[in-house]
Order: sequence, then C-alpha cells, then structure tokens
Amino acid sequence: MSEAVREVGECAHLTLDPLATGLTEKLAGRLGLPADRVVTGPGSGALLQMFLSAHAGPGTEVVHAWPSFEMYPLLIRNTGAEPVAVPSDGPRHDMASLAEAVTDRTRVVLLCNPDNPTGEVLGHDQLVEFLAALPPHVLVLVDEAYREFAEPGTLADALALAADDERVAVVRTFSKSHGLLGLRVGYLVAPPTVAAPLRRMTPFFRVSTPAQAAASVALDAEGLMREQCAEVARERDRVRAGLLDLGWDVPPSGGNFLWVPLGGRNQAFVDHLAAHGVVVREIAGAGVRVSTGSPEANDAVLALAKEFAAREPTANTAPVAAAATGTATATTTPAPVPTPAPTPREPDVPTAQSPEKEPPV
Repeated sequence: MSEAVREVGECAHLTLDPLATGLTEKLAGRLGLPADRVVTGPGSGALLQMFLSAHAGPGTEVVHAWPSFEMYPLLIRNTGAEPVAVPSDGPRHDMASLAEAVTDRTRVVLLCNPDNPTGEVLGHDQLVEFLAALPPHVLVLVDEAYREFAEPGTLADALALAADDERVAVVRTFSKSHGLLGLRVGYLVAPPTVAAPLRRMTPFFRVSTPAQAAASVALDAEGLMREQCAEVARERDRVRAGLLDLGWDVPPSGGNFLWVPLGGRNQAFVDHLAAHGVVVREIAGAGVRVSTGSPEANDAVLALAKEFAAREPTANTAPVAAAATGTATATTTPAPVPTPAPTPREPDVPTAQSPEKEPPV
C-alpha cells in the first residue's frame, strides 16, 4: 500500500477527478449500490460534519452516547445544533436512555460502532430494536470507522439496515483499517434523499488525487487489509489478556484499541506510561484508551502496566461483563462515568502535546 501511495504522489500535481466520481462509482459497485447512495469525502470526520450541516442546525438537537468519539460535541456545535450526551452504562451504550433522550427537536442520533473509545460492538438485534423505538423524523448515522477490527459476524450490518430503513446512514473511512489516515478519504452511504444535500455542498477537489488513487488501490487489496486487521485484533486481544491477568477489568473491544477504566487512577496511569515514552490518553474522565501497536510496543505497555499495578494495587475499579473467552470480572463498585450537564463537557481534543497515534495497518 505504501508503495502505491508513493507512486500516486509522483502525479500529485495533476487534477484527475474533481468530484471523485470514479472512486464513488467503484465504491458503489463494490457495495452493490446505486452511485446516488454513496458520497465520498476527505475522511469520515468531514463527512460527519457535512451530514450534520445538512440535516441538523440551529434549534435542533443531536443525540449521542458519552463517552464516545471526542469530536462529536464539537462537530454538532459547529452546525449550531445542540449536542445531547447520554451517559453510557459502564462501557456499554444505554440504548433505552438514548431513545428516551429523543425529542421533537432531535434530528440525528450518532452511533459509533464499534464504539470509540470503549470498543463496544452493537449487534443487529440491538440496532433493530433501537430503530423501532425512534420516531420517523429522526435520522441515525452509524459511524463504522473501526468496523474491520471487530470479530466477523458480531457487528450489526448497518448497510443492510440502511437498505430497509430510509432513516439510516453509514459513514466509513480508509484511515484505520487501510492505513490512509494522512490522506483523508472516506465515504457515506445513505438513501438518495438523505445523500443528495451532502453532494450539493461538496466542493470540487475535496478529495485529493493521491487520496482517490490510494483508496482505489486499497479497495483492490481487500484480502491483505483483512489479514492485517486480524493481526491487529490478535495483538489487541493478547494485550487485553495480559491486563486481565493483572486483575484489571478491560472490556472486549471491536476496535484497534482497548478501553482501560481505572477510576481515580486514570491520569496516574497515563503519566506512568508517558514517563517511559508511551503516549495514551484519558478520555472524559472515565478511562484510558490504549491503541494497539507493534508486538514490541504492546510488550512495553504490558510491562509498564505490570509495574503500575504493583505500585497501585487498587487502580482498576470499573467492572465489565466477562469476555466470551474469559470469565474475569471485578467485584468492586464501578466509578461513575462523568455525566455532562446540561450538555457534554468539552472533550479533550487531541493536541500536539497529546497526539492520538494509530498503528499502521
């Protein structure tokens, strides 16, 4: 993939497809969809912003779980809409409370699946039941940035739901599983009536020529991508097993990261790793998100976690359900997730001092 990107870079001075029509048609063909249901853009973040700008705005509300993707509140506010953050039940979405938070002012519900940062995977039945509880005027945008890292068969088929329910849209990215984070390219699938306003607001040349070409190559390397994601998932699960051996409760993850809820010791763990050159971040005061890196980097995380556990034996205080392959659970009372009131607290947006480093895959 990197060689293909280098080759594309040699023609970066050329203008080939100002509306990414070729990539859009290739994606539509690969997904078995009409092209008018597919919108390409410079990454899923930009497509999220476009979707919210088209379908929300001043005087409206957008509902989302919290903690979740840190940019959601900012993207929502950028449109003039009001974010409505619904506290999760530990590492799990509280689907009933999400549905109850919907009002006449609600225009969109954002669902991150797998969830970032908790790694929770929402299954088909959960989404079907959730959709049945929503009024017809509310759109549901499913953010599948990390879908390829989830165990096959566990993740709800949001594209199938979108084919049957015109309230459902799906956004995906080439940044994670395909390793094209810096090139910024993604796509959104929605019914034509929902997709059309996004297409009208898309500027020419929004997706760069190198990004279009790299995404096209990535689509032809599906097998390699799947192998790499499976390798990352194996490493993720190995690290989780090591943390469980320390007596920590780390929920199963469908992303390329783990959610480590340490209660009042979150920042101490972040500082401990930072002192040894490993950068992780506390999110929403509820836990620490640890990306999966190379085997050597993961070994370093496990060694540092062991040191920290020996120094801070009561660090982990947030129980989660046992994994399908393990039974370790906590017996202590979970620390409550900080609840934004009346609207979400401003998330800790990544800065130059606290970068979010994703492993190359």
